Amino acid sequence: MKTVCIMCPMGCELDIQKKGNEIKVSGNKCNRGLEYGKAEITNPTRIVTSIIKTDEQMISIKTTKPVSKEKIAKILKIIAKIHIKSAKTGEILQKNIDGNDADIIVTGTWPL
Repeated sequence: MKTVCIMCPMGCELDIQKKGNEIKVSGNKCNRGLEYGKAEITNPTRIVTSIIKTDEQMISIKTTKPVSKEKIAKILKIIAKIHIKSAKTGEILQKNIDGNDADIIVTGTWPL
């Protein structure tokens, strides 16, 4: 598998090979790339960013921790049902979304 490491601005092009329980990562220039490559082939995760409705506009939100890529679609469906009147940056809208140990927080303030 080939991918680009997103752990730092270097953007190393990784080549990740898995044979049985052995994982080989090449192309990384630091240990963060090595760890990213191993995680990417075994359990890839991402921070989920989205928007939700308020009474007058849309507001940006995100997960506080990366979640498994396979659960992102389900989390987005849960997020789509959230509607709030107002919010402040950093406010937790939902704790432990779908049992992922990640909270949904507001990344913008409304009303301004």
